[in-house]
Amino acid sequence: MLTFSTYALHLNTFAVFELKEQLQMLYINMWELLTQLQYVTPDQRLVVYAEIEHIKQQIIDTIDLLKQHDTHEHE
Repeated sequence: MLTFSTYALHLNTFAVFELKEQLQMLYINMWELLTQLQYVTPDQRLVVYAEIEHIKQQIIDTIDLLKQHDTHEHE
């Protein structure tokens, strides 16, 4: 039987991992929205613009949370 243990260098390692994963998904969503601009109708374009703004704000919020975790860990 093999037993091992590990420890996290940061207290919020899993939270940071989840935020980075969320940020990655937001970037993918943004890429897809920007691609949609190539073929949407003028009416749909307004909806896509609104969705882009929403995703942009989520990206900003996620980055702010990552920075807060980093600041907290290195105080």
